[in-house]
Amino acid sequence: MPLAVFVLGLSIFALGTSEFMITGLLPGMAIDLGVTIPDAGLLISAFAIGMVVGAPLLAIGTFRLPRRTLLLGLLVVFSTAHVIGALSDGYAVLFATRVISAVACAGFWAVAAATTVNLVPEARRGQALAVLVGGLTVANVVGVPAGTLLGQHAGWRSAFWAVAALTVVAAIAVLLSVPRTAKGTGAPRIAEELRVFRRSRLWLALSVIALLQAMVFATFSYLAPLLVSVAGLPESGVPVVLALFGGGAVIGIFAGGKLADTYPFATLYGSLGIALAALVALAFATNPVVAVTAVLVLGAAGFAANPALNVRAYAAAGGTSTLVGASTTSAFNVGNTLGPWLGGTTISAGMGFSSVAWVSVALGALALAALTLALRLHQRDTTPQLVTA
Repeated sequence: MPLAVFVLGLSIFALGTSEFMITGLLPGMAIDLGVTIPDAGLLISAFAIGMVVGAPLLAIGTFRLPRRTLLLGLLVVFSTAHVIGALSDGYAVLFATRVISAVACAGFWAVAAATTVNLVPEARRGQALAVLVGGLTVANVVGVPAGTLLGQHAGWRSAFWAVAALTVVAAIAVLLSVPRTAKGTGAPRIAEELRVFRRSRLWLALSVIALLQAMVFATFSYLAPLLVSVAGLPESGVPVVLALFGGGAVIGIFAGGKLADTYPFATLYGSLGIALAALVALAFATNPVVAVTAVLVLGAAGFAANPALNVRAYAAAGGTSTLVGASTTSAFNVGNTLGPWLGGTTISAGMGFSSVAWVSVALGALALAALTLALRLHQRDTTPQLVTA
C-alpha cells in the first residue's frame, strides 16, 4: 500500500476527530453556550450539512487545481476554522465555523478518496479505502475519547485547539508524502463526469449509504445522555464507551475492507443485520453492561459496511472520479445530518433518549429495503440472458 494512502488516512483522523467529538462534549457545550442538548446536537448536523453541500461544489469548482495543493489548502482552512471556533463566545459563530470547517473537510474527503483509488489497482480499492476510512475509525478510538476527556477537564474549547494543532501536523505530512498530480481538465471533464449521474443504480447506491449512515448516527449522536440517563453509566465512563465504539469501528472497518472487494452485498447484509440487533438491545438496555456491549457491536457493524458502500458506489458509477468521491461523501453526510435531526426531534417531543435507537431501527429497515432493490438490479444485470430465435 503506498505511503500516501496512510498519510491521507492520518489526515482523515484529524478531520474525523472534529466531526464526532461533539458527541462527548454535548452536555458541557450546552451549558456553556446556554442552549439545550438537542440544539447543541445540531452542531453535528451543521457539520454534516457543510459536508453535503461542500463536497460536490468543491469537486466541480476545483478541477483545475493541482490535487496536493488543494489538499493542503483545505487543511489550512479547516485548522483556521477551529481556531475561530475555540475563540468564539456564542452559538451562532460556533455554528458558522462548523459549517465552514465541514466544507473544507468535504473537499478533502472527495479529493483524498479519488487520489486513493487512483494510487492502487482496482482489485485493492476496498482495502485502500478501508485505510482511508480507517483514519475515521481510529479517530473514534483515540481522537473522540481524548477530545471528550480533554473537554471534561479543560473545557470544550481545549478540544478545538487540539484539533487545530493536529490538522497542522497532517498538512505537513501531506506536503511531504502525497505525490504531485496533474491539474484537472476543466469544463469538458466536468460534463463527462456529470453524465454518470444519469445512472439510477448510482443514486440507489448513494441512498443506501445515506440511510445506513443515518441509522448509526441517529443513536451515536446522543450516546452520552442515553448511556448516563437511561443505562445508568457514570458520566466519567462516557469517554471509555466512546473508545469502545471506536475500537469496534476499527475492527469492523478492516474486516469490511477485506471482504468488500469480493463480497460487497454479503458484507452489507451482514453488517446491517448485526447493527439492527445491537440497536434493539440498546433500545431496551437499562443495564450499563448490556448498553456498553451494544455500543461496541454497533461500532463494529456500522463501520464494517463503509468500504463495501464505497466500492458499490464506484462500481455503479463505472469510474473513479473526484465527483463520484464527492457524491459518496455527500451521501454519508446526508445520513449524518438526517440521523441527529431525527433523533433530536424525538427527544424534543418527550419520547426520551431511548427513542433514538428506535429511530435508528426504522432507518435500518429502509436501508435494508434499498439494498435489496440494488441487489435485484445487480443480479438482473449480471445474469446471462437466453437468446431465442
